[in-house]
Amino acid sequence: MKINLPDQAKLLRNFARCHDWEERYLYLIELGEKLPALTEMQRVAQHKISGCQSQVWIAMQQDDEGRVWFAGDSDAAIVKGLVALVIALYQGKLPDEIRALDIADIFNQLALSVHLTPSRTQGLNAMVRTILQNTQQMR
Repeated sequence: MKINLPDQAKLLRNFARCHDWEERYLYLIELGEKLPALTEMQRVAQHKISGCQSQVWIAMQQDDEGRVWFAGDSDAAIVKGLVALVIALYQGKLPDEIRALDIADIFNQLALSVHLTPSRTQGLNAMVRTILQNTQQMR
């Protein structure tokens, strides 16, 4: 499930280059367009994120080295971009690295909570919460 998304440093740089929030929303949509379509086996209730107003799926798979790989989708363009953002931040990391990542700090650096609607912020937090809960069962 390897996806060609920018790493954390590049995400922060790219967001910083956006002149206003309209450009940031367009960048989020562009990120979402990089996500490959989910398979039917991935688009199941087990991978659906509860707490999101839009429909969101995030599938997680751990490889033989213990790294976690993600695939995701949403029925809303900006939310799909948020899915891609979360995946980009966690992709290919070990479960301990995922749990140790200060995602709230990254979201603050991106000023997401200031510019997202409360329902999108709630959905974003639900995605992160679900990923963290799922990695608790991984070694």
